[in-house]
Amino acid sequence: MRVFIAIDIDDKIRKALSDLQQQLQSSVDVKKSDVKWVQVDKIHLTLKFLGEAEDQRIVEVCNIVKDVAERGSGFELDIESVGCFGGRSARVLWVGTGRGSDNLCRLQKDIEKRLALAGWPEDARKFAGHLTLCRIRNPKAGIKLAKMSEDYRDFKLGTISADSVSVYQSQLRPSGPVYTVLGNYKLS
Repeated sequence: MRVFIAIDIDDKIRKALSDLQQQLQSSVDVKKSDVKWVQVDKIHLTLKFLGEAEDQRIVEVCNIVKDVAERGSGFELDIESVGCFGGRSARVLWVGTGRGSDNLCRLQKDIEKRLALAGWPEDARKFAGHLTLCRIRNPKAGIKLAKMSEDYRDFKLGTISADSVSVYQSQLRPSGPVYTVLGNYKLS
């Protein structure tokens, strides 16, 4: 099964993300088929994507996340600043994190290290906490969205209370992914 580890966001931030998506969609002239906007109820802050995992390893993953969460502390995390991955022609448009990012990176690094000790490969890329707004299919649309994102660098959505970490199963379906919580662990 496909598995990832994430921090959930609250309804207030989901509403702000929905409003932002609508604002961005109406501000830029791109074809609907060029951009796949993430369903707001599917947005989360991914700490680690594990990909395909054998069922017997899921218990191990949940135990690792539970242990890290019990040793960690909850924190406030500002959600702000629109950015993109992909350079001049964006492939992904996202909202980043502000105050509290140090705590987020520490939590992610703890999970990453513990999973590496259990044999999971470490990510080659440096962690960058973000909430994905959309994935861009057309390079021309990517150029327009990357340019527009510059106008939203100082955009602030709000603050979440990062008080737990979840392990999710992700099932890909034609209608979109279906996420199922396999475990949710409170940060002390």
